Amino acid sequence: MEPLGRIGRATVDVLGVLLDSDRPRWGLEVIKATGRPSGSVYPLLDRLERAGWVTSTWDDEAERRGPRRRVYVLTPDGAREAVKVCARRSRPGHPTRPEVT
Repeated sequence: MEPLGRIGRATVDVLGVLLDSDRPRWGLEVIKATGRPSGSVYPLLDRLERAGWVTSTWDDEAERRGPRRRVYVLTPDGAREAVKVCARRSRPGHPTRPEVT
C-alpha cells in the first residue's frame, strides 16, 4: 500500500463513507453520502485503488435492472490508515491539509 501524498477534505469524506459501511459501496452511493460531485469522487476512488487503500469489483446482481455497478471496499491496510486519517482530521485545530506519515 502506498501513502497518499495529499489528503484533502474530499478524500476524508470518501474514506469516512467507506469506513462507516458494513458492505461494499458503489460509486453513486459514495457521491450521495458525501455530497461531492462525481468528478471528484470517481478520481479519488481510482487514486485510492491505485494506492492500495481500496479494491473494487463489478456488482453482478442479476436481479437488478440497469447497468452494472462498480463497488468499492477498503483493504485491511486501507481501513487502518483511513481510521488514522479521519481521526486526525476530527481533532480540533488540525490543519486543513494533513500530511500522512
